[in-house]
Amino acid sequence: MNLSAGAHADSVTLRIQGSNTMGAVLVPALIRGLLEARGLHDIQTRSPSPGEQLVIAQTQDGTSLRFEVGAHGSRTGFDSLLAGQADLAASSRPINDQERSRLASLGDLASFGAEHVIAIDGVAVIVHPDNPLRQLTTRQLAQVFSGEIHDWNVLGGRGPIHVLARDDRSGTWETFRAQVLTPHAKRLTADAVRLESSEQLSDRVSADRYAIGFIGLASVRNARALAIADGDSRFMAPTISLIATQDYPLSRRLYMYSPPMRPSPWADALIAFAQSEPGQAIVAQQGFVAQTVQAMTVPVSPDMPALYRQLAREGRRLSVSFRFAEGSATLDNKALADVVRVQDYLRRHHLLQNKTTLVGFGDAKDDSARAVLLSRLRAMAVRRELAKADVVFRDIQGFGAQLPVATNEVDEGRIKNRRVEVWVSP
Repeated sequence: MNLSAGAHADSVTLRIQGSNTMGAVLVPALIRGLLEARGLHDIQTRSPSPGEQLVIAQTQDGTSLRFEVGAHGSRTGFDSLLAGQADLAASSRPINDQERSRLASLGDLASFGAEHVIAIDGVAVIVHPDNPLRQLTTRQLAQVFSGEIHDWNVLGGRGPIHVLARDDRSGTWETFRAQVLTPHAKRLTADAVRLESSEQLSDRVSADRYAIGFIGLASVRNARALAIADGDSRFMAPTISLIATQDYPLSRRLYMYSPPMRPSPWADALIAFAQSEPGQAIVAQQGFVAQTVQAMTVPVSPDMPALYRQLAREGRRLSVSFRFAEGSATLDNKALADVVRVQDYLRRHHLLQNKTTLVGFGDAKDDSARAVLLSRLRAMAVRRELAKADVVFRDIQGFGAQLPVATNEVDEGRIKNRRVEVWVSP
């Protein structure tokens, strides 16, 4: 396909609007990577105004290509799609039902062909480097950000708490609100300082020993991130491995949405490049977490079931957790893409025959035996997909509601706990 066909000097080749987390650095870097891979030259990146990036390049025949990136919050990406002012929406949270309905004339934006996970990120809760605090539960976070707890003395520190938060258009804010405030029936304190830029918020926190805020992992900078626990989960820091598996309580996916009824060859090319190995390498270089499958060693701990401890001692866990569409036994869009990634990994590392164990987990049920059965059925659903690549499994296990990664008191937490892990043996 000749992607430069029909392009004219000074015309806009591709317009991307939405997430500040993605648009500030990651999306321009992916665009540059795509253009370099296609042999374009004179590639330049400019910032004509705050929150705006422009990437320009020249084709071999002298055609000028222009890629405009607006980074003013995830909500603005969907608004721009509706208004015909964008070809792609970048979002640091999934499209909601209202947006999906409003944009229905452009096709189903929640479908596999329209919703694309580009990277994994973690919402890091940050404090000043001198703050003695090391960890908080999501309940404590809700109390702090609502103003219910307003002095560090309550939590083991000293002095008044200064709350900083992203603005209302931010997907980072919507993720934090959905995962921290809403489950505990709290609202953000009116005293919070609201900021559009993650980098600005991080710098404000690292300059104020009484401050606390939240930002994407790539913007921690000179601040210090706290370990977080949700419900009965253990405390987890926003490390690359815990974010890759989405076990970290405030992990999230970074999306691009492409309208099925308004196709764009350059949009398709950018999405394909972003999900390729070179594209995922750029994701990692920019401080986010790539979806490239890797094998990880998991430390053994006393709270693990005996069979799980054996897995941890003898095998390695792949950096993928399969999750399911809400209210369904069907793999969600990321899981469907991860099936191919895992198949490729097992094939490349000669692990197709009797080397792979699937481990299912679920949310709490009144009947623990039923929870175990459902978790095993989820593992079997993943087995059916992977078996299409001739994977022969060593074992299928179901551990029910054990080892939760989120609270079981709200729907979103229960959905997170319904997951399938992949383990490989030497």
